[in-house]
Amino acid sequence: MSTREHIAAVAAVLLLTSCASERATQPKGPALGEPVAQAEIARWDISIPPSGAGLPKGSGTARTGAAVYEQKCQACHGAKGAGKPADALAGGIGSLATKTPVRTVGSYWPYATTLFDYVRRAMPITNPLSLSDEETYAVTAYVLYLNGIIGEDLAMDAQSLPQVRMPNRDGFVSDWPPRQK
Repeated sequence: MSTREHIAAVAAVLLLTSCASERATQPKGPALGEPVAQAEIARWDISIPPSGAGLPKGSGTARTGAAVYEQKCQACHGAKGAGKPADALAGGIGSLATKTPVRTVGSYWPYATTLFDYVRRAMPITNPLSLSDEETYAVTAYVLYLNGIIGEDLAMDAQSLPQVRMPNRDGFVSDWPPRQK
């Protein structure tokens, strides 16, 4: 073995030894595969299916939702849900089969419970999960009202929200299991 080969071999051994010792001193990983407490699962398991199962207590009307919407939604979704800079929330009912379909909550979404679920978990975009259950019901009612789906004073809650019949309810094939009676 030449001197050059000997030096290269020693350098390789030192490099491997250095890597092995660094690995041993690294902090513990993210604990993948460890059990999660039921309380932690419940905190994150907030999905609401079309049936409304799991909707929280509380209620709200479009009249109370207008103030919440103006304060926390209007900057992105425009006055009365007209859109800009984010998507429009109102209008377009009956336009889906035309050459210029307008997809909004009122024209496209099949379930009012999906609106509640989305608003609760993702809005406002700058502070998701920040709305109270009452604010979420109220904003949901306001968006439904803007689309002419419910009256301004009809309270949305865990019982009434799943009963709302969206204009495009039959425009989708559901992946959810049928309701148990």
